[in-house]
Amino acid sequence: MKNNIKYLAILALGLVACESEFDNPIDEAGVYSSGEADFSNFVALGNSLTAGFADNALYITGQENSYPNILSKQFALVGGGEFTQPLMADNVGGFAGQTATFPPRLVLAFDGEGNPGPAIYTGAAPSTNITANLGASFNNMGVPGARVYHLGFPGYGALNPYFGRFASEPNATVIGDAVAQSPTFFSLWIGNNDILGYATSGGVGVDHNVTGNTDPSTYSPQGLDITNAGLFESTYKALIGALVSTDAKGVVLNLPNVTTLPFFTTVPFAPLSPLDPSFGPQIPTLNATYAGLNAALAFAGVPERAISFSASAASPVVIKDESLEDVSADLAIALAGTFGPLAPIVAAQYGQARQATANDLLVLTSSGIIGQVNQERFDELVGLGLTPELAGQFSVNGVTYPLQDQYVLTPAEQSSVENARQAFNTTIATVANDNGLAFYNVANDLTQAASGGIPFDGGLITSDFVTGGGFSLDGVHPTPRAHALVTNGIINAIEIKYGATLPSVNPGDYGTVTLSNDVGAN
Repeated sequence: MKNNIKYLAILALGLVACESEFDNPIDEAGVYSSGEADFSNFVALGNSLTAGFADNALYITGQENSYPNILSKQFALVGGGEFTQPLMADNVGGFAGQTATFPPRLVLAFDGEGNPGPAIYTGAAPSTNITANLGASFNNMGVPGARVYHLGFPGYGALNPYFGRFASEPNATVIGDAVAQSPTFFSLWIGNNDILGYATSGGVGVDHNVTGNTDPSTYSPQGLDITNAGLFESTYKALIGALVSTDAKGVVLNLPNVTTLPFFTTVPFAPLSPLDPSFGPQIPTLNATYAGLNAALAFAGVPERAISFSASAASPVVIKDESLEDVSADLAIALAGTFGPLAPIVAAQYGQARQATANDLLVLTSSGIIGQVNQERFDELVGLGLTPELAGQFSVNGVTYPLQDQYVLTPAEQSSVENARQAFNTTIATVANDNGLAFYNVANDLTQAASGGIPFDGGLITSDFVTGGGFSLDGVHPTPRAHALVTNGIINAIEIKYGATLPSVNPGDYGTVTLSNDVGAN
């Protein structure tokens, strides 16, 4: 059964092809003022959101349309100086010879059935050298992948090639290189990765607000853990302290709720349609087979976990929920008469299984595997003695083989993410207030984008995947249009705090997602 994101495909083409036909030029004769701020040397710190990362890669067009770069053009009208960025070598994204770890960008392409969807660009190879150092400091200090504690970590360039490209020396820190530029104004948007890695991986990492662990050297090297809130607070305070030590003014941004990101809201919890010719005819057989398991679940004392599929409506996928009591031992007893020596294998597979509900968030990457045979599980079952036919029947992702933890963010895992986010945002707002900094509540705007949309002169920005205009094809990072929206939010915060008067930008003048034939090598 093929289960791609077809329900959003057709509308995407019209939105991608159509950009705003009006202009909102900056009136250079207007009366603009920097107020109490000095924008002559603007330095932006943060992670991928600041760098201009989009479509799962860093590339020139994304960098040129990053909110710091857009913002610098507005600052230039009131005394802002040159704004430099560590540009990649091309618009392909990724690093030369490193495509397994740093692949090219995603583009909107067509599959064999004519349906558009995200695909890795193959029109050219990446040309950016992963080991080359550009030999200079830059105003845009956004480092994809960075967490709050990475910005002060000596030698971080050896661990993260994005910083390695412009670190001043091997033992440099991001914050040290930023302060060394003596910024007169700064922006800081950091902390997203301190929860996002846990969320996008379906909560497979560790929540260190539960463990109490404040030693980041022991955290997941893949960035899958939630940063301890106490560690976040002390580190964030130190970063701001370093930035304001030179009397610089600045603006800070808080963190959005992950439920506003299309990475978590695009794939429905009930995608199994009886109209699907590869699934619908199997429903009677599946329900008959599951009847025996459901009886065993009742025997195990968890009848609420019974699994069945509807012949008249879309059905939820079957998932593994590690927060559930594992009843595999009781299932093995109940299933012994039916499955004999294989009963423990079947029982283990369904010991923590249930069907998804509307409260579960299936991550974007689950779309391509739902209804497909899980090869790893298939090989494992064949190795245990099942025939290939029977192994295949028990290995269909989301149907007979529960979607594993990395594909679903359960309510319990969502609570872990949200509790940390709230704690981080409290720190950000408090530190901003204590240091007299401008504060932009970007979380509110992204919530509005997810719950109806944000209007602009000529259109509407929503968080709908592909068609909404707000998020790139990785479902997490903003499009140029959304970067323009963030720019306006920052400008508003600066005007309120520092009495500046700055022109806003028109989001309609900025693009959204890219068709595969629109990408050039440079």
